Amino acid sequence: MQGRLSAWLVKHGIIHRSLGFDYQGIETLQIKPEDWHSIAVILYVYGYNYLRSQCAYDVAPGGLLASVYHLTRIEDGVDQPEEVCIKVFAPRSNPKIPSVFWVWKTVDFQERESYDMLGIFYDNHPRLKRILMPESWIGWPLRKDYIAPNFYELQNAH
Repeated sequence: MQGRLSAWLVKHGIIHRSLGFDYQGIETLQIKPEDWHSIAVILYVYGYNYLRSQCAYDVAPGGLLASVYHLTRIEDGVDQPEEVCIKVFAPRSNPKIPSVFWVWKTVDFQERESYDMLGIFYDNHPRLKRILMPESWIGWPLRKDYIAPNFYELQNAH
């Protein structure tokens, strides 16, 4: 079943894929990485003026990485704001997704955390660097194929 936003995007010739609705009835759309920045601007102009959250996850060991954006359309006098979930998938070998920092500034630390934990590079992010792990850390701790260093061996390797 196609949602309201998906129907509007189709009407205007904007390429995407409807992923249906989540358990709360929130429409979920898939956007290609190369289309994400321009579609983000369109969604902002359409009224999605609040980025509620951004997160990322590893779809499967050796598989795709996903960056997920929860957007809300906040308007005066509306009791139930319209929400949408956007998923942008990137290949593990070159996980690049355009940053939407310049559209929604609230994504700043969230994209940095996704970079730090999963190694997704957000192009044009103004401060894309580790936020939780030390700068010297090697690897991406939340990837399903990540092998944690043996801290005992590291401490005793004099």
